[in-house]
Amino acid sequence: MSGTATLADVTSADWSLELDATAGGGTGSGIGSIVQALDDVNQCIAIILTTIPGEDPFRPTFGCDITQYLDQPIQAAQSAIAGTVTNALATWEPRITVKSVTSTVSAASPGALDVTVSWVLKLAGTAPQIVIGNTVQSTTVTVGAAATAAPSRASGFVFGASAFGTGAF
Repeated sequence: MSGTATLADVTSADWSLELDATAGGGTGSGIGSIVQALDDVNQCIAIILTTIPGEDPFRPTFGCDITQYLDQPIQAAQSAIAGTVTNALATWEPRITVKSVTSTVSAASPGALDVTVSWVLKLAGTAPQIVIGNTVQSTTVTVGAAATAAPSRASGFVFGASAFGTGAF
């Protein structure tokens, strides 16, 4: 969806404004657009994983501090990253159940980490173990270094760790 969204464009109960990954309103800008349904969940996961706790002054515990693992050997840090990501998403994204978390060194952005979260959508207002079907979704977020590429719904999200909580979006 491009251009300015109106109420008629909202077809899902879960929606939010699309983040402007260009930070300047240029080509590919998300200004005035909305994301809905699974795209909204993907965007929320990316926001949680790329926000360091303390960056949002109104929610000081919001986010996921996986940047603390960027300088550690990936094999030694993988279980800690998985635990940190799982706990943050359980706290801040109640619409999903995390199935797995994997992390690898980013090939596209040296010094960064690609974190892939596999998840399923929960039914609203139900116990945590009840999920919608067995459709596992996947969201990949690149954290750290100069990860500044625009988000892509097909391949996941790529954001720098300092892009959120600073007014840079």
